[in-house]
Amino acid sequence: MAKILILGATSAIAQAVTRLYAERGDMLCLVARNLAHLDAVARDARVRGASRVEQSVADLADTARHQALVDECWESFGGFDVALLAYGVLGTQEHASRSPEALAALVMTDFTSPAALLERLAARFEAQGHGTLAAIGSVAGDRGRQSNYAYGAAKGGLAIFLAGLRHRLASRGVRVVTIKPGFVDTPMTRDFPKGILWASPQVVASGILRAIDRGASIAYLPGFWRGIMFIVRALPEWVLHRTRL
Repeated sequence: MAKILILGATSAIAQAVTRLYAERGDMLCLVARNLAHLDAVARDARVRGASRVEQSVADLADTARHQALVDECWESFGGFDVALLAYGVLGTQEHASRSPEALAALVMTDFTSPAALLERLAARFEAQGHGTLAAIGSVAGDRGRQSNYAYGAAKGGLAIFLAGLRHRLASRGVRVVTIKPGFVDTPMTRDFPKGILWASPQVVASGILRAIDRGASIAYLPGFWRGIMFIVRALPEWVLHRTRL
């Protein structure tokens, strides 16, 4: 029976992950900022078989709240086997390009806040001497492209941060997993036209659990994105500049 901390528990992917852990009978600590939505996720987890479900309301973009939140969750559960960061915003490149304030807010939510929170959690996991830290990034972070370079830069920064954290904790018995989903059909992407490259939150959630269980370092989800992004990264700039990627 594992003890799982899910931060950003009301996102579509996090909800799907929560259901899978609940069906295993695991113990869950769920954190999100919307109380009504969080209550619904917690009730569903109990019905599905979670052995224990606790919840905490917090705006995770508020870095000043992080230490108290981590302390509160840790003391309640006596430590965790897995912590998953599953929050963020997509925004639009057009808005970020027009508004420096929107750009700064996006980077705060998608990079600065997760990095600060990961450091708080890393200290706890390092002292504990075991466990897995996982965070949801994006394939968008693999290369800057005109369509989403603000979001991609934040997620790329997060990926580099996680790689460094993984290096630091490798000798401490703590695993760090970088999750890189491609296109996922969620409320955040409801206005996007869908195609064969799109995956459901359930498919991505299953991949997240497999990556955590196996101790993977980086998980592209679904797996075909590893090949796609290899090609995108390999494109010479003069070729990339002729595309609308």
